[in-house]
Parts: sequence; structure tokens; C-alpha cells
Amino acid sequence: MSTLALTAYVLVWPVIATLVLVVLCVALYRDMRAARREGTELV
Repeated sequence: MSTLALTAYVLVWPVIATLVLVVLCVALYRDMRAARREGTELV
């Protein structure tokens, strides 16, 4: 594996993991707002 490919891999996977975390947090926030609006519990 070339140095450039290894460097790109090491720098890109944290960005992808961060994007997944942001998507999950946004979905949770929307679910919490919807539950509060409907007067139901989240769990």
C-alpha cells in the first residue's frame, strides 16, 4: 500500500465516522421533538 493511500485512509475514516454520528444525533433530536409534540414518551 502506498504512503499516499495509507495517509488518505487514516484521514478519511474519522470524517466518515463523524458524519455517521451527526446523522444519528440529528435523527435522535427529530424523534425527541416529535415525541414531545405528540405527548408520547421516546422509549
